[in-house]
Parts: sequence; structure tokens; C-alpha cells
Amino acid sequence: MVLHPKAKVRVVGQEVTFCCKASGTPVPKKYYWYHNRTLLERKVHRYNSRLTLKGLAPEQAGTYHCKASTEAGAIKSAPAQLTVLAQGQQSCNPEPEPSFVELPSECPLDATGSRYYNVGRCPPAPCAGSPAERSGCGEEAGLCCGVRRMEMREIPCAGSLLPVKVVAECGCGPCARPRVLVQGRVTAADTGEPLRFGQIFLGGRKVGFTGYKGSFTIEVPSDTQRLVARFVDRQQRFVDTIKVLPFDRRGGAVYQEVKMLRKKEPVNLDSSQSNTIPLGEARGQEPIGELILPAGAFLRPTGEVFKGTVKASVTFLDPRDMATASAASSDLSFADADGEVVPLRTYGMFAVDFREEGSRAVLQTGPVEVRMDAGQVWMPEHLQKMKLWSLNPETGLWEEEGVLRPAKGSRGKREERTFLVGNLEIRERRLFNLDVPEDRRCFVKVRAYSNEKFNPYEQLEGVVISLINLEPQPGYPANPRAWGRFDSVVTGPNGACLPAFCDGQRPDAYSAYVTATLGGEELEAVASSPKLNPNAIGVSQPYLGKLGYRRSDHDDPNLKKTAFQINVAKPDPNNVDETNGPIYPYRSLEECEKAPVSANHLRFYRVEVDKYEYNVVPFKESDLTSWTGDYLSWWPNPQEFRACFIKVQIEGPQEYMVRSRNVGGSHPRTRGQLYGLRDTRSVRDMLLENTSGACVEFKCSGMLFDQSLVDRTLVSIIPQGSCRRTAVNSLLRDYLNRHPPVAENNHTAAFTMLAPVDPLGHNYGIYTVTDQNPRLAKEIAIGRCFDGTSDGFSREMKADTGTAVTFTCQERPAGRESFFQRLLTSPAEA
Repeated sequence: MVLHPKAKVRVVGQEVTFCCKASGTPVPKKYYWYHNRTLLERKVHRYNSRLTLKGLAPEQAGTYHCKASTEAGAIKSAPAQLTVLAQGQQSCNPEPEPSFVELPSECPLDATGSRYYNVGRCPPAPCAGSPAERSGCGEEAGLCCGVRRMEMREIPCAGSLLPVKVVAECGCGPCARPRVLVQGRVTAADTGEPLRFGQIFLGGRKVGFTGYKGSFTIEVPSDTQRLVARFVDRQQRFVDTIKVLPFDRRGGAVYQEVKMLRKKEPVNLDSSQSNTIPLGEARGQEPIGELILPAGAFLRPTGEVFKGTVKASVTFLDPRDMATASAASSDLSFADADGEVVPLRTYGMFAVDFREEGSRAVLQTGPVEVRMDAGQVWMPEHLQKMKLWSLNPETGLWEEEGVLRPAKGSRGKREERTFLVGNLEIRERRLFNLDVPEDRRCFVKVRAYSNEKFNPYEQLEGVVISLINLEPQPGYPANPRAWGRFDSVVTGPNGACLPAFCDGQRPDAYSAYVTATLGGEELEAVASSPKLNPNAIGVSQPYLGKLGYRRSDHDDPNLKKTAFQINVAKPDPNNVDETNGPIYPYRSLEECEKAPVSANHLRFYRVEVDKYEYNVVPFKESDLTSWTGDYLSWWPNPQEFRACFIKVQIEGPQEYMVRSRNVGGSHPRTRGQLYGLRDTRSVRDMLLENTSGACVEFKCSGMLFDQSLVDRTLVSIIPQGSCRRTAVNSLLRDYLNRHPPVAENNHTAAFTMLAPVDPLGHNYGIYTVTDQNPRLAKEIAIGRCFDGTSDGFSREMKADTGTAVTFTCQERPAGRESFFQRLLTSPAEA
């Protein structure tokens, strides 16, 4: 499906047109349209690939999707929502929705004991088109609900007034169209070496190359529902890897690690002889099957039988090895006869590469036999459904090549095995799969939070949640014998729903291994030992016990805390304890996606090292549509985010909080006005005694949102202790002196500068990274800052490398306030 219908908002009496388009061989010419899953009559609506509805009535609201079909198969589009408003009904409520930000710690609690303040938000929902607007298949100009007016308020905080801008009114305006990107790194699954200058294809079109370190950026085309990318090693050391990459439709970048499987070393085969190649790589276990190539099976692309020596490389990805899941291609899905994309459960996939010795020309084959050991199929019901599949590199969908049927076979006098046997021809496609369709499916609800408080207002969006389906050994749920499939979903404002295999009769028939990453950073799962805490995990008893929740360090505290495993026990509809999540029946996807935050769900959280951020103009970095054009916006450009950090070395007996206070420095519209605050706790250097370092974010200097004048941000760096400034990086000091005006540094307990406009680098103790994703820009900058280099990355603090300013701190006498405390209580005097 190359064109999907789009969501529309219309007023009663208007008309609307939905469009879809499918590609394939033969070219699809039959289209069917459905309203709320009910087929619309072609004679009544006279549709083809377009569906036009005139004189809309309220009952025509709902979801619409199309299905294209040929004699070769069918495919469905994604559903599109049609909203039909009554005459005079507003599509954008002028009253803002609640949205809360946390105020700094020095601000008093409100009457309810909370330090959260409602700044309001406008949901970026589409607005109704005007009656004169043409309704066609092209890109509509598009109006969306957004901020129409903001108000400045001041909150009393510790002897001073904290400014905050709140949304006062919402209204319809042009839709924000942020770029949608997928970024990441491609590395070898076995050694971690990067794929340098590998080719990247979307469909059959080459769109770029990986970098020297394997990094890549893909801009997602506007109508994409399913992003299928193919990574090709030009040196042919790795199997071509086809990935269905998750992305955030609302904009910004999602980070993804891509693993490539190293090709098996080729062996020499005599094409005039029958040859058998084992399929199976799990150490100490029998092969899952074998590939039998009869004499004369190898062909040149012209159809001529090849006679000679064949260089044959057959690389098998063995699901009995848990480490192979990340290197598997596609997302193990196929399109059924109704055009619906449904999941497969794999028993192994293999990539073939046959070449002539000498010329290295690629060879094909005539009919060859695939034999699979039936003893390796542990679920008896799968024996009757096992099939051979090949991967379509453009759609990322597996397509049926043939059925595997039982046949007797022997390996020796004492050992007789039953094989499942199938046939295929190896032509253009080179990646094959031994799979069964699995209809025992559910959804798992997962949410990610910014910290361990699990506050509903602090959910993280843009987190990649990955779920690997495991098949446990009976009675040993923590010891799986194979993985079956995997899925990745990006969290939105209401979490994520991940598809998973499940079973209603045996709760432990399938288990799931779940992880979460944000910009390459692993999030932490909730602990399961020494005792389960249902309130922290997010699932009430007794269902939690049935799920058998275990964090990855449950038995060994030295292991990572970044994953959990559960039994995917299908909920019993007659048991009230199991009707409120976190597992939902497959047909209840909408219920899962719209579940309130109070419903059962599983959780990840970000481990913050005492970090706090405050923006005068609120902005949710995980939702780029929440950006507001304002002179006091921390990020002046929603298409490109520049993160700036300064490295502070602290010599003292403990770790200290360090604040950056950022105000307008040179722009006439913002001079002296606060942009925001950043608090960061210093991190101890494990190699230096009584020394820690802090990477503190500050607002970059540069153009403000109107792109007319540069503002040099006035940045004050203040450790929150009894500290005095003892050194300033000489290169940074010289740079600031050469680029006046120079900020006054007349108090030794702080460091103040008019931030440099140039990016500088580690030699100055300043770290600057620009990216289309604000969080990713910050993560990269922090990694460089910890490392003290301009191109490295570390999570271990090297406090004396690449430092901008040094403070010496000591325990202050009892009763004596620090400079930071005096700044809060008596700002004018301080």
C-alpha cells in the first residue's frame, strides 16, 4: 500500500474524499472501501481507489479503510478517522487542556501539597476544512488546533518572582509539520564493528549511506505507515538486513540500533553432485533442518545449468540462540487472504549466497528441498501449519513459498527422525524462513516515565519499546528454549501497545522479554526483588502473580536492570481482575490504546542523576507539536535543536548540585528576562579522590524564533554549596575577552558568561550538538562532555578532562548560608 487514506474533519453537509493506492504485480485494479469494518456498496458510492462522500451526516463519522486485491493476494490500508461536526460546533476548544510542569525546589507547595503548576496545552487535533476547500487526494493545506494566545504569570519563589508563560487560548491555525526521522547505528551482531559506508534502500530506491561509525539518518516520507529499510554491505561480509523501523509520526527522531548477521564462510560444492547443507547454529544442539541441493540444481540467470564449483554460503539465524533476535530481518509478518498484516512465529531463517568460483557471478537454483526436523517443533499444533516463506525486500512482508509436509527420513541405523519437507526455487530472493502463522495474539500495555515517581504528567514519548516473544521450557519460565518473534513500538502520549503471542489455557505457554530505549539510552524496569510491589510495577494482584513479572536482575543483582519478563497470560473475560490490562485481547487494540493511566500497565523509567529542567515557555521535548514560537522559548527553531553544555569540575568531599541560570543577554526583546533553569548533580570521578564533574546544560546563543537578531545568553553557573571558583579554562577566557561584551564575574561563588555563538569544543570545556531531536542532541553532548572529547562518548565521568571552570567546595559551618541559598532568599543583596 503506497498511499493510505488520511484523517479528515468536516462539518455536516460538506463532502470528503479518501484516497488509497496499492502497487504490485499484477497492478491492483480492484479496490474495496469499508466504514467501521463494514464493506460499502460499490453501486451506491461508485468508488474505485477514491471514495467521495457528499452531504455528510453525523452517522458517517468513524473509521474508513480500503483493500486492494489481485489474483496474487490482497492488502489493507491503515484506517483513517472521519470526524463530522455539527453546524457551529468548534473543532478546537478555546479552553486549554490541563498540562503540568514541575516548579523549582525553592518554590512553595500549593494548597494540595504539590509543586506542579498548570500551564495548559492545546491538543494538535485537525480542524475542519472550510466549505470552499477542494477535497482531493493531494496534500491538504491543513489546519490544526494550536496556541492562539499565551499569558505571562509570576510565581513567588524564595524571595523572588519566577516567570512562567501559560496557554490562555487555543485556536485553529496552520498545522506544524516537523520532520520525521529515524537515526541510529548499524553494527555487526557478533563483534560490534560498524557498517562503514553501507548502502541504505527504501523500497528499491537508494537513499544514502551509513557513516564511518555506522551512523545513519533516514527522513521518513510523508505518507509512510510502515518504514522498510534495507542495509547492504558493499563488501558482502554481512547478510543484507531488512528492518521495519519504528518512527514517531508527530515528528522528531527515533533512535534505533541495527544489527547485521555476518555471512557464513563459503564452502566449495560440486554442482554435478547432490549436496546437503545443515540448518542450525545453536551450540551443542542438533540442526533444525537441512537444505538439499540435487545434482544440476545450480543455474545461471539465463536458465543455463551451471557446471563447475560453487562457492556456497548459507547463513542460518537460529532462534534457539537468544542473542540472534536483534539481527533478524523484518518484523515477521505477512498479509493474509483478507489483506490484513498478521504475525508469524519463526523456527529459523536462512540467507543463501551461491556464486561461481572464479568469476563470482551470482547463481540461482531450480527446485531444492528443505527438510525440517519435526522433533524441534515443541508445539504439536504447529506441525500442521509449518510453511516456507521468502522475504519481499520492498514491503518487508514474508510471502509463502510452500507448505512443509511430514515425511520419514533417517540419519543412521539407530536413529530415525520425522522430517517436514518442502520445496522452493532460489531466484532473486535470498532470505527464507521456517514459520507458522500464530493466531493466539494479545497486546501488552507499557508506559515510560521520566523518573521513579511515575507521575502521569511525566510520561516519556518517543521511547522505543521492544518485545521479544519467548517460548519457555515447561516448568522453567525463566529459561526459554527459543524466541519466536519481536516487535517495536514508539510510545505516544498514552504509552504503547505491543503485539505478543499469548495463551488462555496455559499462562506460561508464551513469555515476553521487554526493553525500552530513548535516544540509544536504556531505561530501567521496576524491580521484582526482594519483593513484588504492585503499586510500583503498575499491575494489581492477583493478575500480577499470574504474569510472573521478573526484572532481568531478579536472580543476579550484577545483571542489568533494563528489561523485564512476563508470562503473556491471555485475560479471562469472566474474571474482573483481568479486564483492566495490562494484557488485552487482540481485538481490543482500541481499548488498549485509549486505556486511562489508572488502568494496569507495565513501566519503565529514566534514571535521572538528580536533574531538573525548567523552561519559562513550556515545551515537551518528546512532542515537537507542543513547541510555541516565543522570544523566551528555550529552543528557537522546531526543525533543528542545538544543545549546549558546559563542563564543571568540583573539588570537594561530596557530589554537589550545579545550577545554570539563563537570561537574555544582548537581544532587546529578552535582555534580563529568564529563559530557564537547569540543575544537575555532579558525578564522582572514580579515578580522582575528592573530585567530581558536572555537565550542565545552558541555553545556546543564537537567533531567536523570529530569526532576525542574535542573542548572547547570559549564563550563570552556580554550585549549590559552599564553593569558590578557583580556575577558568584559559582558551575559554581568551575567547570571551575577544568577543565582547564580557560578563562581570565579581563573585567567586559563581561563573558568569555571555555564551559563545560559535560551537567551540572540548578544548574550551563547551560541548555543542545539533540534531532534529532535542533529547538525542542532549544525550550526544552529555556523552562527549563526560568523555572530555569532541567526538567520543562515555558514561563515566572524567572530571579533569575538557573542563571549562573549576570550583573548590567544602562543608560550610553550621548556620552559615551558601551563596546559592543567599541568592534564593535575598537575591538583591547577593
